[in-house]
Amino acid sequence: MARIGLLGGTFNPPHIGHLVCAQEACDQLRLDRVALVPAPRPPHKEVPDDPGPWTRLRLCELAVEGDERLTVEPLELGRPGPSFTVDTLRELRGRRPGDELTLVVGGDMAASLTTWREPAEILRLAMLAVAGREGLSHADIAARLAPLHDGSRVAFFDMPRLDVSSTMLRARAAAGRSLRYLVPDAVADEIGRRGLYRGRRPQETPPTEEQHRA
Repeated sequence: MARIGLLGGTFNPPHIGHLVCAQEACDQLRLDRVALVPAPRPPHKEVPDDPGPWTRLRLCELAVEGDERLTVEPLELGRPGPSFTVDTLRELRGRRPGDELTLVVGGDMAASLTTWREPAEILRLAMLAVAGREGLSHADIAARLAPLHDGSRVAFFDMPRLDVSSTMLRARAAAGRSLRYLVPDAVADEIGRRGLYRGRRPQETPPTEEQHRA
């Protein structure tokens, strides 16, 4: 049995905040590894310079390269229609029923869990690991989630405050400013090489099975 953390997001682009969150969840909760799970599309509104899901997947792969604790799970990108967390958890549980799944989220996302599709089922399928965030106390979040579980399905971990966001990084890239030290070097190099977030949307196709394994 493996203890697997799942950190979802659009990762547009992935940055040091995502990686530190994954690292702290892995270390503090004693997970075997954490997988980044890129979403097929931004959840709230279209981002005009979104390079596309398969490009964001590639950026995630570059971001975790060389760290055996971190990996990337692409299953949501091949799913037609809306992608819901509960469906992702069911599919992963079906693939490896012996694994223990932990869904890693920020405090604001945890506080909104009651509005997600089948929130009680989410907590049945996976533990919820909540990164600490100013403005939302552990007690407040626990109280909001209390009707969904027996009190044993939510854990908290500490997260250093890092004022880095994908929105800020897209703006920096669009202005031709450096992303160094804000994203892994391989991600910065790929963004620069392909001219991502510079006002044009590159054409992309899903990788073949051979390319994805390479």
